[in-house]
Amino acid sequence: MRVLRVRDPFHRGQLAIAALFCALGFQYATWAARIPALKSDLGLTAAEVGVLLMAAGVGAAVSFPLVAALMRRLGSQRLALLSALALALVLLALAAAPNYPVALLVMCVDGVLVGCLNVAMNAQGAALESRYERNAMARLHATFSAGSLLAALLASGMNAVTSAVAAHFGAAAALLLLLVVVARTGLLADEPAAGKPEKAEETEEAEASRGAGKKRARKWTVPSALTLWMCVAMAFGTVTEGAMNDWSALYLEEVADASEGLAPLGIAVVSGMMVVARLFADGWRSRFGDGRVVLLGSALAGVGLLLALVSGGLVPALIGFACVGLGIAAVTPCVYVAAAGQGSDSLTLVAAMGTTGLLAGPPLIGFIAHASSLVWGFAAVAASALVVAACSTRIRWTPAGQPSGAAEQLSHT
Repeated sequence: MRVLRVRDPFHRGQLAIAALFCALGFQYATWAARIPALKSDLGLTAAEVGVLLMAAGVGAAVSFPLVAALMRRLGSQRLALLSALALALVLLALAAAPNYPVALLVMCVDGVLVGCLNVAMNAQGAALESRYERNAMARLHATFSAGSLLAALLASGMNAVTSAVAAHFGAAAALLLLLVVVARTGLLADEPAAGKPEKAEETEEAEASRGAGKKRARKWTVPSALTLWMCVAMAFGTVTEGAMNDWSALYLEEVADASEGLAPLGIAVVSGMMVVARLFADGWRSRFGDGRVVLLGSALAGVGLLLALVSGGLVPALIGFACVGLGIAAVTPCVYVAAAGQGSDSLTLVAAMGTTGLLAGPPLIGFIAHASSLVWGFAAVAASALVVAACSTRIRWTPAGQPSGAAEQLSHT
């Protein structure tokens, strides 16, 4: 029965793209899990660790022009596979980094490659939805969270065997290569731009096409208002997601007075609720529409976390964290689909902002907490979720029950 499902074109494509999402979550969580070991091996201070984390965010932020050019030249299929392979090599390079400057360079390259894979795999996911007129993006994003969970399990297992970062990252790189092999079997081929053969026959129109290409290139500096709203929603949505994963355990221990054994429940609650929500979110999207799912979900995340901060204590904190995981889970899948519907230029910029928020958000929350307190840091996280809710009212969403048309848009860019 399982073989029949894989032979089905939709499920084959879904499995291949899910392997990419899993690979990205796995790679990100793998190096994040070994930050204490990297800090010790390289002799870093807490501030230097913060800068190391920021380097990945900087790499993601500046990758936008490069990713746009690579998407045009290679297409989402080839770019996804190449960037996933390169991310496996980045783990090996980070393990072998002899000093802090080299580690900073490796992390910056990691951010660029994450930006490449993030755009390419979401373009594949949006094209899958449009081609088969079936919602799939939320479940694909669930496999990102599953990849993070897999990385955590591998880290625990490797720590029981050896404390060597090189051995851990070597095993992780091997698993990444396996996921790339799975992805290679079913990714969607990039469709040629419509009307291309006819334009090639007429030199005058070819000249006009080159002029239009120059105009398109200038659009990178002046994105549309709709794209800007999606960029803000994506950035603050991923800040919320990333900060909860990185700071929830510390909040429970230092603010909610949880024991050392209970502190990890924060990450477990947020991640668990996100996985569950993403498994069901495609059904919610079909029934209620992407816009309503994003608005209500982000409002639930922001209000629920604020109430938990005001109430104080362990149980309210866990309930608030559950609200964040449940509410914020569908934000990024829906915004990616909306951005893909505006073309590859919009998708690339929005994805760059998402990667930047995911990687740079946690250090920024740390700076706020250092300047004031961890409670104010989490208040900033709640405010980020409410910003997403406000932005969602300005974005043009696909109505409930209708395919996004993203594949058609992407094939014309």
